[in-house]
This record gives sequence, structure tokens and C-alpha cells, in this order.
Amino acid sequence: MVSQNVVVSDANTGIITVSNSSVFTPSAQKPPTVPAHISISKKKLLKNLELSGAQSQRLNSWVDSMRASSPTHLKSLPSLSSEDELNSWLKRHPSALDMFERIIEASRGKQIVMFLDYDGTLSPIVADPDRAFISSKMRRTVKKLAKCFPTSIVTGRCIDKVYSFVKLAELYYAGSHGMDIKGPTKGFSRYNKDKPSVLYQPAGDFLPLIDEVFKQLVEKTKSTPGAKVENNKFCLSVHFRCVDEKKWSELALKVRSVVKNYPTLKLSQGRKVFEIRPMIKWDKGKALEFLLESLGFENSDDVFPIYIGDDRTDEDAFKLLQERGQGFGILVSKFPKDTNASYSLQDPPEVMDFLRRLVEWKQIQL
Repeated sequence: MVSQNVVVSDANTGIITVSNSSVFTPSAQKPPTVPAHISISKKKLLKNLELSGAQSQRLNSWVDSMRASSPTHLKSLPSLSSEDELNSWLKRHPSALDMFERIIEASRGKQIVMFLDYDGTLSPIVADPDRAFISSKMRRTVKKLAKCFPTSIVTGRCIDKVYSFVKLAELYYAGSHGMDIKGPTKGFSRYNKDKPSVLYQPAGDFLPLIDEVFKQLVEKTKSTPGAKVENNKFCLSVHFRCVDEKKWSELALKVRSVVKNYPTLKLSQGRKVFEIRPMIKWDKGKALEFLLESLGFENSDDVFPIYIGDDRTDEDAFKLLQERGQGFGILVSKFPKDTNASYSLQDPPEVMDFLRRLVEWKQIQL
């Protein structure tokens, strides 16, 4: 017997939690037939769905959260008009470039381990996610970085996709928000010579379910111009960067109407993207912890992890570093945002400058 599902949206975190008292397995998920889509206005859509006042308010909060998650959306960033507020934020999260010497001093005597997000960190955010190419200069910089420090890319993308962009076999890759972890190709990294190959997939049982939901989302969103559904193997992304803002609420309803039927999945949002992931206790922070353990630093005081990322999903890693009291997080953002990161960088070019300085410092030490 399946108990009643309850869907609750949180405008602050951007996460929709679907609670259910029963225990579900992916194979038990049987979605209802998806009705054909009819293009109608938001007002009429709300009426046809018989949304109550409270439900309508939650939808509006969700759309407001969609705006707030898009840092280039001026209306969602009143702090931009306040230079004092921006300066105050920078005092709390100063530039990692300006604080480079302090960072190096804190790392002395410890092994630096690098963790890098991809989109918005190593590559610019672009309209078409299939064209988020890394520059040749950034690739060379990351390649040099990996010669100096163990280096991982932790991303929401599937490993195959991000590897097709980066093309560096000496890196650790944690795709699908850390749910698909793979170590460097044997012989390409000096940091895994005496260690077994790393391969970990905590959400392996969800593959059939993810494929099923992917097909539904493609069908459900195909009438929304600009919407793109991406299968990241163990999670899904619905990009709305190219969707007219007037269609955001309609798209949110479509995505929610699919995900709400799957109690073992959760819906969250990032920079103009919805993320659908298995509801397991695993995130980018857990992936960081697993990789440190794989490198032999599980209970070590001699490790200094540095995590650089730009998205909400990176906050789990920033928070973990705070809790460990080791290393620090760097948020990539031009705008003030609530974050657990210690420092900030404005954009991928600044990220590259920071990585170059790390490499130069390390080469001098050798």
C-alpha cells in the first residue's frame, strides 16, 4: 500500500521534497500516463489545475526562486544597486586572488587537493549546454595543476560529457553531482600509482528510473520553446536559460507534475536549470569526502582541500570543508550570494589566474 505523497517547495533552497512513509525502490515506480500538453496562459493553467491560493502562492515563490537562482537577473539582485552591500559581501568573502598569500600560508606543510566544478567555473555559462567548451588555455592550466596536486572535477554533468570537454585522463571525475566517480586512467597520474582504480556509483539502482523520467520530461517539455532536458546518467537537468521568462511558471509546473510521481527523486534548481536527483544521502560534499578517503586523507590533518564552484549544489562541498575545518571553498560569482565559501572569484578567467598562481607557487617549491 502506497501512502499519500506530500510535495513541499522551499523558495529559499530551491528544493522540492517529496515525502512518503513507505519505502520505495526504483523498480516500484510506475508513472501515470502523461496527458498531451495544451499551451495556455499561466492564469488559465492555474485555474484548470484547480490550484488553491496556498498552492498558487507556492508556485509564485518557486518562480521567484528561479529568478533568484539566476545571478544575471537584475531584478533578483537589489544588492547590485548598493555598493556598500557589495563591499560588505566582499569583506566576508574576499577575492582569492587578493588573499593568495594568506591562502598559501594556511596550506604550508599540507597536501593541497583541488576540486573544481565545470560549468561557470572552468567554462563560461552558455545558452547551449552542449557548447560549454573549455578554452585551450584553461585546459593547459588544469593539466599543469594536475601535475602539482591531485585534481578532481565535480560536476552535475555525466562523466562522458564533461570528459569530452576536458579531455584530461590524469584527473579524477565525479559526475552526476558526485554520484558517478572515476579515477585517473592508469599511468596518467602519479597520485594513484599504488592505489586501486576508483569507481563508485552510489545511485546505480536508479538508472532505469532516471531513463524513464527523462523520456517523460522530454515529452512534457517539448512544447516549451528553449527548454532542454539533459540526461546526466544518474540525474537529469532541465535547462531554461533559453526559455522566455513568461514561460517559467508553466515550465515549473510541467517539471513538477512529472517529478511529484516519483517519491525517491528530488527536484532542485541551479543557474537557470532544474536538477532531478535520487533522494539519497549523497551530494558534492559526500563526493569530496569519498575522494579524499580514496587518496588516503580520510583522517589526516595534513591535507588542504580547495573547492571552487559557482552553483547551489557546490554549497554542500563548501559546508563540508567548514565542518572539517580544513581547506576552504571559493565561490565563483560577480554578485553577492549567500554562501558557505570563504573566498570568491568573479568568473572563469579569474579562476584560471588563481590556478596559474598555484602552479607557479608549487613549481618554485620543487
